[in-house]
Amino acid sequence: MTENRFFVPEGPFSISSFAEDIKVSFSSSKDVTFSDVAPLSTATREQISFLDNSKYVKDLETTEAGAVILKEEYADKVPEGCIALISQNPHFSFALLSQRFYPLPQIRDKISDRAYIDPTAKIADGCQIDAGAWIGPNVEIGVGCHIGPNAVVHESVIIGAHSRIGSNVSLECCQIGMFANIHSGVRIGTRGFGFAIDPSGFEDVPQTGRVLIGSRVEIGANSTVDRGMGPDTVIGDGCKIDNLIHIAHNVKLGRGCVMAAMSGIAGSTELGDFVVCGAQSGLSGHLKIGTGVQIAARAGVTKDLAAGSIVGGFPAEPIKTWRKRHAITTRLMKKKG
Repeated sequence: MTENRFFVPEGPFSISSFAEDIKVSFSSSKDVTFSDVAPLSTATREQISFLDNSKYVKDLETTEAGAVILKEEYADKVPEGCIALISQNPHFSFALLSQRFYPLPQIRDKISDRAYIDPTAKIADGCQIDAGAWIGPNVEIGVGCHIGPNAVVHESVIIGAHSRIGSNVSLECCQIGMFANIHSGVRIGTRGFGFAIDPSGFEDVPQTGRVLIGSRVEIGANSTVDRGMGPDTVIGDGCKIDNLIHIAHNVKLGRGCVMAAMSGIAGSTELGDFVVCGAQSGLSGHLKIGTGVQIAARAGVTKDLAAGSIVGGFPAEPIKTWRKRHAITTRLMKKKG
């Protein structure tokens, strides 16, 4: 059950008020009203759930939910009294519905008197800037942004409209697009790990590039994105980046890339559009990763990957080869045992 101390649902909402928006159809003659969403196993008659994974069909057969979003093939398994809401993509429909019950907190048009804003900074209308935030010289912040407590926005940074910058974030040498969501503790624009090596020691190479972040990008808590050495580090529109991610200098991500927790990309590697990096995967530097590539969790990528490749293991290889190799090794070990 949702903890109402932290999350209070909007509503209630009737089926007719949201069915078209979340792309579901239903045959019930009753326009029932619901107060919340919940998992199949705990939902009550006043709540809506969903089924997207066949592993949970047993939960569907015994659910107490008042309605369930699911594919048509499972509609005959819905218990009596429960309304089947038919969707081609139940998880997506459920996400849209959940956003209606639990929208992002409204941004208030308020600047705390305990925030510091340099006189040369340009703050558009409708922004919320919380206590302890520090806004440097020549910063530009678009309409309707939220700058969280103790966030630091360094000189000349640009933040697009309706973006949310979490607590204790630091931004430097970067431009951020519209509707970005930068979670707590993120560091964007710190110097890249660039230095020259000589028997006499190390010499840092000045990192004079920027970080350019597109629109509707999400970056999870305590992740880091280094600025470029000369070329810019680029994150394309719509990328989803999990917590504890490292993106090194000069890296380029195309549109809609996804990186799961604790994965990392070494310097100057370029990803095409819609690349997926599983948790704890790692990519070496100076690689070209094609559009639509999928990299399994804990894989180590050391070579370029063609568009559409699906790889796993270390060094990363086609996923079918990796699974076959693992199966053979397992059988051999059992025989020796």
